[in-house]
Amino acid sequence: MKLDGHCLCGNITYTCETEPQFTAICHCTNCQRQTGAAVSLVVGVDDIDLKIEGDSLKTFITVGEDHGSNTNRSFCSDCGSPIVSRIDAMPGLAFIKAGTLNDTSWLNPTLELWHRSAQSWVPPVPGAEVHPRGIPA
Repeated sequence: MKLDGHCLCGNITYTCETEPQFTAICHCTNCQRQTGAAVSLVVGVDDIDLKIEGDSLKTFITVGEDHGSNTNRSFCSDCGSPIVSRIDAMPGLAFIKAGTLNDTSWLNPTLELWHRSAQSWVPPVPGAEVHPRGIPA
């Protein structure tokens, strides 16, 4: 499977030629703040297969409550689009922000993470595994 996408202004583009490990909705408050929305829809992929191009990629670091390590949130510094997150405690894994994909027609979240911080008006995804905190070890 080939995944590709870009930021809102087009200065950052990416491709990833790998099968996604999972598609998840994250309800954590940091993702809510980063996206400006109730959830962040992400696709977990092997980081080694993700190729990002463009010179406006910047990273803002937060510290994860569960793992206590850095969550590196990369975004386009020109338009603000979040592109990918990488968690130091989960080496080799990249979380592509699914709204930046060119083709989103196949997305079907199989995990809901940090459900304990979900907005009360967001219904659960039918058939998805629900976790009160992050990805279980």
